[in-house]
Parts: sequence; structure tokens; C-alpha cells
Amino acid sequence: MAEHKMLIDGALADGAQALDVINPATGSPFTTVARANEDDMLRAIAAAKKAQPAWAATPLADRQAALVKLADAIDANAVDLARTLVMEQGKPLEQAQAETAYAAIFLRHFAQQSLEPETVQEDEGYHIQAHYRPLGVVAGITPWNFPLLIGCYKLAPAVLLGNSFIWKAAPTTPVTALMIANLAKDIFPAGVVNVLVDKNDLGAVLTAHPDVAKISFTGSTPTGRKVMEAAASSLKRLTLELGGNDAGIVLPDADIAKTAQRAVGSAFNNAGQVCIALKRLYVHRSIYEEMCEAIAREAAEYALGDGLEQGTRVGPVQNAQQFEKAKTYLAAAHADGRIIAGGQVREGGGYFIEPTVVRDIAEGSRLVDEEQFAPILPVIAYDDPADVIARANASEYGLGGSVWSEDIDKALAVAAQIESGTVWINHHTHFGPHIPFGGAKQSGLGVEFGKEGLTEFAQRSVVSVSRQ
Repeated sequence: MAEHKMLIDGALADGAQALDVINPATGSPFTTVARANEDDMLRAIAAAKKAQPAWAATPLADRQAALVKLADAIDANAVDLARTLVMEQGKPLEQAQAETAYAAIFLRHFAQQSLEPETVQEDEGYHIQAHYRPLGVVAGITPWNFPLLIGCYKLAPAVLLGNSFIWKAAPTTPVTALMIANLAKDIFPAGVVNVLVDKNDLGAVLTAHPDVAKISFTGSTPTGRKVMEAAASSLKRLTLELGGNDAGIVLPDADIAKTAQRAVGSAFNNAGQVCIALKRLYVHRSIYEEMCEAIAREAAEYALGDGLEQGTRVGPVQNAQQFEKAKTYLAAAHADGRIIAGGQVREGGGYFIEPTVVRDIAEGSRLVDEEQFAPILPVIAYDDPADVIARANASEYGLGGSVWSEDIDKALAVAAQIESGTVWINHHTHFGPHIPFGGAKQSGLGVEFGKEGLTEFAQRSVVSVSRQ
């Protein structure tokens, strides 16, 4: 019997079978969870549909209070959640503690929000207002890199606005989601929040079902395309937060020490498994040698190990499939450039790749052209500012980018030409629940966070009154 159960229609459920969960630091199972079959998924959709009208009729203050209660419960269980997150995801304990804290912070932020009617026109002729209504059943499909935070920041706006919610957790990191399910069952009415686990075999059931009004998906671009295709049958609302190959551009006057420290911090956070991580760094040739040396020194300080071991700054790659993929990018680093830090796979169990920096590499290498999602940073020389902007933009992705310079006006001029949803100056990866976040090109569709993201969980309805 599974150690962790799903939440369907207000009750914990065993599901049709159990699923082993692998600790990426050992490569061996550490627990089992309930796994859904198609009947379980259909039961959850039916429960969510049934529960939604009464939840929408619940006063906003009560819905907000429920989110606060869930945040309180996360805080009360933060120690167990963070340690479990390390074991299922691999990240260092300090990063897992931060993710757990941020999950509660995002819930509290959304608990303070609302979407009030907006007056569009008010004159002798017309009184026109835009109102925001619930959509119905919202499904959140979450990835394995931030399984706790991402699930919570999809759940929060959905239920705040009167929707019911189905959370489909990633099969390699389902445990913390099911721990949240255990907390949510005593906070929300039956059917309002449902949490299920599959083996990547029930996504189509969820995304194509006519009773699901919206899909909020975070994951790879190829999978995002499949979600979009399935949703097209019923023209579901979609938010897609997809892949990225974020480029940083270092101008000649950048602070070398500060840039190296912050660039490495972004590139190796969560073993490089962050959609908005810095994934390729372009450095002006006039400071290329000095910058490469500084980055290599910084990378050497990033101790690799089990996330529960004191001092670990980079944990394992999360799962065996991603580990094999990451090794092909490591091979490209060796073949196409010069390794100046790391460069090896750690033997002896677990999915460990040393934090790696490679220089003297350029476009044409898979490591530069593709999203590696691994602790491997290519550092690329450039001469001409206009050329490097074109090179940074020559990607199907456009999630984030950064510019590094002591001259903010120059940095802003470059930032204005970067084709991405977010551009940071002198830092990379910062985000928050109040900051609109979305991708350009094939990095996504729609917006998360801020008022703009909140409105994507509602149906805008215009009411027009004639006074004539």
C-alpha cells in the first residue's frame, strides 16, 4: 500500500496502484505513493465540477481565509516538507527550505488579492463595467524542478477566484504535492482541491476533458505543444510556462567579481534545473579572460553532494532520464569548448554532474543552442554589441535574459532589444508573486503572477447599461 495518498473529492485515495519515488542522490526508491488510473482522474474531474458552483458562491473573504490556513499549515510542517523535498527532488536543504517558505508566501500574497469590477465607461449614455467570473474547473500540471512552489502558485489564484482545482503532480516528485493534499483536505470543501499522481499517462485525459475549463501548465516546450493540441478540442483557456535558453550579455564595463558571483549563482541554482536560469553567458572579449577566471573560481566553490549533507551547494540532477540527457551536454562541452571548472560525472550512485564551466565555445554546439537544464554553463566571447544581441535573440526561446553593466543607461538600451518576457540588469532569476511573468516566442503563452496573471484564472464579462 502506498505511503502517501492522493486527494479526490475530499478524501484521501489509494489509487489503482503504487508508484516508487526515487531519491536522485542515491538512485534508489525512498517511498511509495498512490498512482491514479483513468477512472480516478475522471472521478476527480467530476468532483471538481460538482464542487465548483458552491465554492464560487462562497464569500471571497472565506476563500482568502482558506489560502491563509493552507499557508499556516505549510509553515507548521515546513521542516518535514523541506526534507522530503530534498529527498524527492535533490536540491540542497537550504534551497528546499526557501521553496517551502516561498510556497507559503505566494499563498499569502494571493490571499490578499481580488478582482473587483472595473468601470470602462461612465457618462450620460452608458454605464459599462468589466466583471471577473470563475472559469470552472482549473487543472494545474506541475514539473519536477520546483514541485511544491509551482503547485501552490497555481492553486492559489485558481481557488481564490472561485474555481475548483485539480493538481497533477510530476511522477518523479509527487510526495510534497501529496503532503499538501493531506493538509488541504481539512481546509477546503470536498472536491474544491484534488491532487493526483500519474506516470505521465493521464495528461491527455485531463487536458482534453470538456469539463476542464483551463490548463495551467509548466514544463518543456514539446510537452506544452501537446497540451495545447489537446486543449484545442474544447478551446480551453491556457497558461503555458515553457522552456528557456536565457542569455546573459556582459558589457565591457561590468563589475567582474559581482557578475561572476551572481551569474554562477543563477546558472547552478537547483543544479541548473530552473526555467529562467542563466544558460549561456556572452562576455565582451576585452574582459573575457578575466571573467572566465572569475567564473571558474566561483564554480569551484560549489560543493556537489546529497542535498541533506551540510555544505552542499549543488545536488544531483533530478531523474535518470534528465541525467542521461545532461551527460550528452557534458560531452558537447568537452567536444566543443575548453572545460575550466568541473566537467565530470560522479560515479557511485545518484545522478551527479559536477558544476561545469566551459569557455571557447560558440553557437553550433548543442550546449549553446539548446536548453541544457543541467549544471553546465557555456561562456561565449563577443566583439560587437549589435552582433551579440542578434546572437542572444537567435533562439526559439524567449523566457528571460540579462544585461550586466555599471552603466545602467547602456544596459537599458541593450535590454530593450532582448526578445524575452523578462530582462534583468545586473542580476538574473529574480521573480515574485507581484511581478508579471511570461515568455516570448516558444517559451510560453499567457502570464503568471501580478494582476495580469490573476485575470487569466477568470472569465472577463462586460456588462453594458444604456442610459438613453
